[in-house]
Amino acid sequence: MAMDLKEIESFIKEAMPDAIVEIQDLAGDGNHYSATVTSSQFSGKSKIEQHKMVYNSLKGRMGNELHALAIKTKES
Repeated sequence: MAMDLKEIESFIKEAMPDAIVEIQDLAGDGNHYSATVTSSQFSGKSKIEQHKMVYNSLKGRMGNELHALAIKTKES
């Protein structure tokens, strides 16, 4: 079962309430998304740590309900 972009946004915002989240469905199939996440919580963290924060916010759904998510992170 695929996730829709509102679900993805909701999980990220739950973990990072100040986040600005922009999500695109890349293939129109509900399985391949791109997310740009801007948050003050990324301050002082490496890109790898920032991406892990986003993956962790999805609570194990990456690779299951969510097939592919390209992530861009920015500090606010």
